[in-house]
Formats: sequence, C-alpha cells, structure tokens
Amino acid sequence: MQKAIREVLNGNCVVYPTSTLPALGCILTSKALDNLYELKKRSHDMIVSIAVSDLEQASDLVYLTDDLEDFISAFPEGSVTIILRAKKPLDERLGGKNIAIRILSNPIAKKFVKQTGPITATSANISGLIPVNDCETAAESLSNTANEIAYISGICTGGVPSTLIAWHTVCKSPNSREIEVLREGLVKSKEVLEWWKKQI
Repeated sequence: MQKAIREVLNGNCVVYPTSTLPALGCILTSKALDNLYELKKRSHDMIVSIAVSDLEQASDLVYLTDDLEDFISAFPEGSVTIILRAKKPLDERLGGKNIAIRILSNPIAKKFVKQTGPITATSANISGLIPVNDCETAAESLSNTANEIAYISGICTGGVPSTLIAWHTVCKSPNSREIEVLREGLVKSKEVLEWWKKQI
C-alpha cells in the first residue's frame, strides 16, 4: 500500500478496491485529473465523484448539515453518493461548486484514503468498456510502456453502484428541504424518500 500512497500523492493514478468495482484514484489537482481523464479516455464533461474515509474528511471539502450524518447512518456504508455544496469550488470535472462525495466501506480503501486524503472514485476502466473485478487486471488494462499504473490488490464483488443523491442544499430550491435521487443503485429511491419524509 505504501507504493500506492506515494504514487497518488505524486499526482499519479492508482487502482484500489471498493465494495463494488475497482476504482481509479488520483488527488484533486488539475494535473492529476488530466492524467486520469487521459487514461480512461473519458470526456471532460463527465464529472467524477470523490472518495473519502469518513464525514470528518469530507468536511474539509463540503458543507455538512445536521441531518446528513443521520441520513448516511440509515443506509449501508458506501451505498450512497451525495452531492453537496463545496466550501471552495473545485475543478469542473469534480463538479465545481457542487461535488459528489462517497464514504468508502471497503476497509483497505478506507485505510488508503485516510492516508492520502480525498481522491477520485471513478471506475478503473477505459470509458465505455466493461469494468473488471480484479484490481491488478484493471491496472494492467490502463497501463502502457510509458506509464505503469500502481494498484492495491483486491478482488471486488461487482454489483449495483451506489445511489446518487442531490442533497437539499444543492437542489434548485434549497429552502424547500427536498432531496433528489439522481441515480438509483444499492438503495432504492423509495427507501431514500420514505426516510426523508419522516424527517421533515
């Protein structure tokens, strides 16, 4: 893991395991993101989410609300990705003023990100291709003779992605305290909205 930590802190991309699929992580600088988008052959208008180890780490990047911790605790760890208002606008490829945060559940990934700080949490594959479950294979598929991608070993279980939610602070009418499910995943929209209705 130490090699992967050094690589990512130097601005390079690293493949790491998550509760679903191998992720491609880099620090949140424009140069590192350039590298990530080039590796994935990803369109620059496609935003990537950010992985954090816990809410405390997220608080360095985004404004947290009193109800957020209770909401996250109501669902399995890592099952939701939440778009929140950034304290300071980031690169537009990360969402600019509104960024998507995912708290990791994989213990290896949590340990890794605790030491690197927040990194990207996009799938470790070339855009449009089916992702693989093995981190080593994913890293090999993204490597070339000039750039060998480091990885943390792990076989991921695959499956449904996290549920993507726009928090009420970033919705069109934040004073209405409405949240919006943008992508249904591990947690069903009905479950999210039922929990929320009990709070308002």
